[in-house]
Amino acid sequence: MHILSRAKDEIREVCRRVSKCRNRRCTGREARYNGGLWKDSFSPEDARFCVGCPQMLTSEQLTDLSENFKTVSQNGSGFLPHSELQAALKVLGIDVPGYKMRELCDRYGFTNSGNVELSQFAALFQELEQAKHQETNRWKERIGSVSGAYQIPSDKQENTVHTIRTEEEVAFSNWINSNLSMDPDLKRLLPVIPEGNDLYTKVQDGLIICKLVNLAVAGTIDERAINKKNLNTYTKLENLTLALMSAQAIGCNIINIDNIDLSKGTPHLVLGLLWQIIRIGLFNQIDLQHCPGLFRLLREGETLDDLRKLSPEEILMRWVNYHLENAGISRRLTNFTTDINDSEIYTHLLHQIAPHGSGVSLTPLNLKGNVNRAAAMLDEAEKLDCREFVTPNDVANGIYKLNLAFVANLFNKHPNLPDPAADEIVEEVIEETREEKTYRNWMNSMGVNPYVNWLYSDLQNGVIIFQLYDIIRPGIVQWKRVVRVFHKLRGMMDQIQNCNYAVELGKQLRFSLVGIQGKDIYDGNQTLTLALVWQLMRAYTLTVLAQCTQSGDSLPADKDIVAWVNQKLASCGKSSSIRSFQDPCISDARVVLDLIDAIKPNVIDHSLIKSDGSLDSNMENAKYAITCGRKIGAKIYALPEDIVEVKPKMVMTVFACLMARDYMPDMRESAAAPVTPMMS
Repeated sequence: MHILSRAKDEIREVCRRVSKCRNRRCTGREARYNGGLWKDSFSPEDARFCVGCPQMLTSEQLTDLSENFKTVSQNGSGFLPHSELQAALKVLGIDVPGYKMRELCDRYGFTNSGNVELSQFAALFQELEQAKHQETNRWKERIGSVSGAYQIPSDKQENTVHTIRTEEEVAFSNWINSNLSMDPDLKRLLPVIPEGNDLYTKVQDGLIICKLVNLAVAGTIDERAINKKNLNTYTKLENLTLALMSAQAIGCNIINIDNIDLSKGTPHLVLGLLWQIIRIGLFNQIDLQHCPGLFRLLREGETLDDLRKLSPEEILMRWVNYHLENAGISRRLTNFTTDINDSEIYTHLLHQIAPHGSGVSLTPLNLKGNVNRAAAMLDEAEKLDCREFVTPNDVANGIYKLNLAFVANLFNKHPNLPDPAADEIVEEVIEETREEKTYRNWMNSMGVNPYVNWLYSDLQNGVIIFQLYDIIRPGIVQWKRVVRVFHKLRGMMDQIQNCNYAVELGKQLRFSLVGIQGKDIYDGNQTLTLALVWQLMRAYTLTVLAQCTQSGDSLPADKDIVAWVNQKLASCGKSSSIRSFQDPCISDARVVLDLIDAIKPNVIDHSLIKSDGSLDSNMENAKYAITCGRKIGAKIYALPEDIVEVKPKMVMTVFACLMARDYMPDMRESAAAPVTPMMS
């Protein structure tokens, strides 16, 4: 089998390995050996796979196999039982459906009861690996109808294709390079080459995605738990699981994405996840807490509550229009596509927000042609260190995501919204609490639509609540009773009617809703809204746990979870235990770390655990515990502070998620069955 489409350095590597091969039956060896000398030249035609030669597996691949299958040696000798072939291929990143595996075994003559020599397995692997590369290249060459895009087939659905925008590949690669270039852990990975498949290759060990999560929301991942050195397939998958669970904890929707998808570098899933992480990082500072000057965007008669009800996109449009008005410009921004493609609004915006002495000018307005004007405008943006995300063509073509990111980055770096002066009376800014943020992130990670930005205003029509009910108990919502389009005359009554129905459904699920009416949710009553939302999150957590434990419709009680925790700890020789979710011993997080170690040994580095009982040490332990819990695939939304302060509600979710992780089906202690995140 010939290598048809390999980069020159890959071909050289193939030839190097072939030249070292001493297997007399190796066709690659015969092709390279000539008159007692190994040829120095190489070409795609010469570089053949060593058919039937285990030396064509890399040392890393052999290590992965030997660690997971006792019949395989690191020196390339050994065999695999027929029943383990599919698992072994999965270790090496090739996920083969059962029906296809049977066809391959028939073609190769592998019998159900026999063993397969490693040399035969290597030949099978090389065939599948080559087919995978050829399929990707073939589809990438077939440019789709969308300008600057190509299409790839779905791995999971037949007759389905996904469109990949090259503009996003370039923008996200450049964002990674500009923000993570100084990170010593990423020296071997950066820079990411914007063109080609480099982005999808570089994210496959999980390091870049973990770093991006921390860039978006600082401190989400305790970096002590990231696998950074001597990575093999298994430790890379652990990193990817950690990245996914942590992304979910900050509000990313990862339904239908798993660590195997990312380890394959599946383009549409990688880009989708990266965009969500980048978007959260860009938007999480567009609020009154981080920018008190936002009050200047209020219109006559509005309060800060009205500002909280706006989405980040709406706030950014107001911000742009505020500066256009101050510049005496009559144009207004109403979208991030057609309104910006001539660069006039951008040019005036840059001129308004630029610090004195930066040299930003209006000269781009003198140029003709949208692309030329955009290029000149971006030269002005570069003076503010704000050229990220867009190219001149992206501006001229009005690429929504990238222009939105460009404007958000401008806002974060140069808002030019002065804080309130001493003589300006402004309402007290109410910060989002940890509890509110946790609930909001949970809802967004469930994929609710629209995106939840401010808990109380975004729940007041009930639509988000119904979506959550439908996730917790599919079919419980009678959607015919739900009003989803609201008109001015009946809008208020329809929204209250929805909220009344939401309370009714809560009672069907045996929520404690005494004294809570639909009008309370509509009014944004914080105490009563939080009471309902907590019970939604609790019901979801326990439903996932019930599914994992296969306990049917019976949801576990708190005492059941406590009993399981203590039984699990005792069965693994741990001396720690808990009496309840309010037990003070939880505050140093050591019992959580013990439980994670009991569920999955060797994940915890015990030298990192601190035992002096100080607040700082307890917080370090809690950060490490939550990160390690996510690393093994537990869907933990709680924060370290919840453990240190022993918040019983959030502590319950931590133990329930770890219990669910322990009961997850088909969890084998090998990379052949990598940790699969708990999905909804």
